[in-house]
Formats: sequence, structure tokens, C-alpha cells
Amino acid sequence: MSERPHWLLQDGLIRSAERAPDGVAVVAEGRERTYAELADASLRFARGLQDLGLQRGDRVVIQLENSWRAAVAILGTALAGGVFVPINAQTKEDKRRQVLDDSEASVFVAESAIAAAVPETPALRVVSTGDTHGVLGFDELVELASPDPATPATIPVDLATLIYTSGTTGAPKGVMITHRNMVFATESVATYLEVGPRDRILGVLPFAVSYGLYQLVLATHVGASVLLERSFAFPRDVLQRVGDADVTVFPAVPTIFAALLAQSPRPTFPAVTCVTNAGAALPPGFVAGIRECFPSARLYSMYGQTECKRISYLDPELVDGKPLSVGRAIPGTEAFVLRDDGERAGPGEVGILHVRGPHVMAGYWRQPELTAKALVPAPLPGELMLRTGDLFRTDREGLLYFVSRTDDLIMSGGNKVSPVEIENTVYTFPGVREVAAVGVPDEILGEAVVVWVATHEGAELTPEEIRRACRARLEPALVPKRVILVEELPKTLAGKISRAELRAEAIASAGA
Repeated sequence: MSERPHWLLQDGLIRSAERAPDGVAVVAEGRERTYAELADASLRFARGLQDLGLQRGDRVVIQLENSWRAAVAILGTALAGGVFVPINAQTKEDKRRQVLDDSEASVFVAESAIAAAVPETPALRVVSTGDTHGVLGFDELVELASPDPATPATIPVDLATLIYTSGTTGAPKGVMITHRNMVFATESVATYLEVGPRDRILGVLPFAVSYGLYQLVLATHVGASVLLERSFAFPRDVLQRVGDADVTVFPAVPTIFAALLAQSPRPTFPAVTCVTNAGAALPPGFVAGIRECFPSARLYSMYGQTECKRISYLDPELVDGKPLSVGRAIPGTEAFVLRDDGERAGPGEVGILHVRGPHVMAGYWRQPELTAKALVPAPLPGELMLRTGDLFRTDREGLLYFVSRTDDLIMSGGNKVSPVEIENTVYTFPGVREVAAVGVPDEILGEAVVVWVATHEGAELTPEEIRRACRARLEPALVPKRVILVEELPKTLAGKISRAELRAEAIASAGA
């Protein structure tokens, strides 16, 4: 008999449970759970949702920390034929209500304190992880349901998830990701990372972010284990568990690497064989420290967007020679740079990155005009491709280089200034931990470059020293007008440095 086909997101879970039922699937809350346990709980959760009236395509909003219950809720929703909508555990009431309303959710799953604040209606059932009066309990739903949900007529082009991201206006927009999108992207990533069933993957990034969500999906796809952590707020504790669990795959963003490299003494993790960076450019100055912490690991610098999960990766062998590159398109896809006139940009020319492949989103939920701007006609007839809106260039070998997000580009004195170039320069200064360059309104320049810098403990850098060093290394237009030293830079819920918050702070202080 042929092996079960892997067409839908949940097929990975079922296949892994059949292959290795006693294999560890999830490590969370200090406990290991097997694939048999994960499959059983997810199937029961699926049946419980169906008993509540969930139909194929109905949305289930899940506001939980990375946890066993969160994994069960996500996979169980897929098994039930629903569309899971993960939102960050720290999401506030206004945005939560926006997502619930915009997605037209049928079920809301949350921690007890949050669930108690959301009134249940005939159109919205509420499931709480704790004891909440009048609200169905998560554990009760799973325990009372049978592990035999009705098989929904889901096909690969049906939606698997809505992932809400904030645009330049700050209003959340739902990225529509199909089962086909997720299965293809996961298979492509698993191929180039060479991840398999013996791996143990760290899951510290929130499920509400595609980079975090796909650690769970990747693990179930290949039958690996995933160590779920609620956050990286206490680095020393998380890193202790990483060592104890013999984690082999360490996915992170620059803010996590900054916290890791700030540890004294720096820990080492010889069991880790694969380290990945995405979400923001990896400062070249971090590479030596990362190698010190992970002496046996391959280091992948990657680039992606929620709209297609992953766009490119840099072969680990090229990290030293091409430290600023994010590599080539992931297997089975194409990524290229187009100029304003629609022609392909030559080496060194800056243009908008475009992406082709089965991983490209179905569109933005209930926003056809925004979808039409992002999904544009491809070179071949009858196909749409993703216009990322990000500025890129290539070198003579065809490797991709991120220049700037269009809305992050600084227009100073008639010059187009990439904040990444400034940040990479400042990161090379001894004692620098985190950097963000932002353009703020200026009467003469249009926008002035302001740089925020957080330093390692004990560093004695001054703003003028940083500006002086920038003048020695950068073109005049890139030299910051102001340098502001801070203890910490503000972060988004995804763990990225919040340029928007810094820009608003600078504007407010200028008007004070």
C-alpha cells in the first residue's frame, strides 16, 4: 500500500503519528508528549469543534502562548476543516476585537482571563483554558469528545490559516494561506535545512508570526520534536532548557541573538546543528559570536514575508564571503528584482522584489484592492506573482540583497537612504547590542536620520563617538543627525525592533 499522501497541513501530523507513535512530538510545560498523544488530542479537539457546529472554512481565533494546548488547537482546527487564526497572547482588546470581527470568527480559544472578557454569542463560541464561569473549558472539550471527527471535504486550495499582520496604517490585515501554500513551503524549507525526524526544534517565536508557526508545522511534517517556549523574556532560563533538551535546530531573530550574545559567560550548544535567522537582517558582526555559541551548526541567513512564508536562503558556505546577502530563492520557486519600468534589474540595480511559486498567498482577507496591488500578473500567462514591496538588488552571481522595506526608506536631502546600511555599520562598533535607524521629519532635509543604539553592559560609547565613526565610514547622506543611547529598543509582538514606535517617539519629542 502506498504511503499516505501529504496534501493538507494536518497530513504531516497523522503520517508522523502512524510512523512513530511513541516519538516525542511536543515538549512544553516541563512535559514530553508523543505523536500518539498529539494526534489523539488534536482529533478530539477537532470533533469538539464540530460538535459546537464548526463547518468547513469557519474561522477559529486562537489567542494562546506557545503551549501544548496551542499546538492542539491549531492542528485540531485544521483536522476539523476550519481556518485557524493565531493572534499574539499579548494582543490588546481593541486589536483582538478587530480580528474577531474582521475574520467573522465562529470560535474563540483563549486563556481564562481573556476568554472571560469576550462575551459568547450564538455566532461566537468561546473556549477557555481555565475555569471560566459559563464558558466551555478546553480540557473538557477535548476529554468529552471522541477521537473520530467527521472527515471534512478539505482540498489543498482551501484556506488553512489567516495570519494577521499590521500594514503601514497599523490596521491588521489577514493574509490568506492555503493548505497548498503551507505544505509546499514546509517541504521546501525542510529540504534545504535538511531537517528530519531526529531533530529537536526550538519554538520560542510566537505562533501568531509565520516564522514561529512554521516551527510547529515543520516538526509535524518531518516527525521531529518541538520544544515550545512562551517567550525569550528570560534568556538564561530558556537557554538552560535548550541545552537540557539537546535542541538541534535553533530558529531566531536578531533581537534573540543580541540577547544570547549579551550573556556572560556566553553559553555553547554543541548539539545544535542548524541555526536560522529571519524576520530582520542578520548583522554581520553577530556571525562570529553565533559560531562561538553553536560550534557545530550550519548558519542560514534567510528572508521571507508572511505572504509567502519564505523567499530566500543563503547557503551556509557563503555566509563569510557574502555576509550581507540573503541568498537565492527557496527550492521550487523563483525570486527576481524588477525596475520601475517592469524590466528585470541588472546587477547592482535597485528595484522591487517579486516572487513566483506555490507558496504565494491567496490574497488579503476581504481586501480585494490591497490584494490586487500585491498579486500582479506574472511573466507567464495565467499566473499571478507576489509583488513584495521590498527594495532589493542582486550581485553578478544572482544572489539577493535586501535594501529596505519601501516604507522604511529614508528620503534625506533628496537621497534615498537605506536604514540597513547604517545599522550594519553601527553594529560593527564594539559594545553595540541593538541598532535602529529611522527617518524623522526635518524642515531642511525632509527626513533626518536618527539612530537609536542599545549597548552591552559596561560599554562606554557616546553619541558623538558613534557619529564620528559613521562619518569616517559612510557617505554624508547616511551619517545620522542624532544618535540616541537607550537601555532597550521597543519591540513588536513578533520580537522585531519597532521602527514605528521609535519614529512616533522622535516626532513627539520634537514637538514637545
